[in-house]
Amino acid sequence: MLNHKSILITGGTGSLGKELTKTILQNWPDIKRLVIFSRDEQKQFQMEQEFPTSKYAAIRYFIGDVRDFERLKRAFIGIDYVIHAAAMKHVHIAEYNPDECVKTNIGGAENVIRACLETSVSKVVALSTDKACAPINLYGATKLTSDKLFIAANKIKGSRDLKFSVVRYGNVMGSNGSVIPFFLNKKKEGILPITDPNMTRFNISLKGGVDMVLHALESAWGGELFVPKIPSYKITDVAEAIGPECEHKINGIRPGEKIHEEMITSSDSFTTYDLGKYYVILPQIPNFNLNDFIKNFNAKLVPQGFHYTSENNAEWESVDSLRKLIIEHVDPNFKP
Repeated sequence: MLNHKSILITGGTGSLGKELTKTILQNWPDIKRLVIFSRDEQKQFQMEQEFPTSKYAAIRYFIGDVRDFERLKRAFIGIDYVIHAAAMKHVHIAEYNPDECVKTNIGGAENVIRACLETSVSKVVALSTDKACAPINLYGATKLTSDKLFIAANKIKGSRDLKFSVVRYGNVMGSNGSVIPFFLNKKKEGILPITDPNMTRFNISLKGGVDMVLHALESAWGGELFVPKIPSYKITDVAEAIGPECEHKINGIRPGEKIHEEMITSSDSFTTYDLGKYYVILPQIPNFNLNDFIKNFNAKLVPQGFHYTSENNAEWESVDSLRKLIIEHVDPNFKP
């Protein structure tokens, strides 16, 4: 799928960007070019130690900000596929710095779309978040806007062979700033701060996130919003899995946080289809023949009123399964 293609990842030095890089270089040795586009010079320096250009001839490191359209456009020259992972993602930081969040998450999305329309890019996959579903915080609102922009971009591409799609998933296990690395670090102090004992979250591994992005690159017809079927966990079970001997201190939720996360609302149910491994939310008026899509993917419309939240999930992680996942995906030396 990716051999002899040129791929660019915005925010490529993040957790998912690095895992994508590792997977792409392992599975597609004849990739033409893999561009890591990000604004953090130090992170690029560190990533180059792990994936040196002397060993991987296809890789390039490109300093740039998605807020800078001209820089993006130059970076996109000769690129076939774009994976848009750059974002401001910390809820409380976005609440305190709203203008900056809007510039990166909305303005950056607009710039990526414009740069794709003005170059030869043929496929775009944008990363979303469960917080974009029925958002109550600025971060979620900006990501919902970004989702809408990418999906609507399929309407303004003209006759170009260019497809925009979105992938939406929950908390990535072990990613920068997520709860499990935070608890692992706090364990040393003997106190694990818990926002609310009833809190639940979706959980996906880095590999699961990568697989979903690659699935969208390979199979998207343009305009889909992909949602994975993934388990939930209780925040108290995460604390028990990591620090059973620690004090669990209840601090209350922070501004903009939800007790439970949602990825598909009941209002989305009218255009949501079950594809087996994933759900997909389609535009109300897709660019393709809906009956052809249903036949090709054996897609089944979900019942009206269906909604998918971390609270009503059918699949749950246990304390034991969380410990195994931490060893497998976060810290192989972990001992509870």
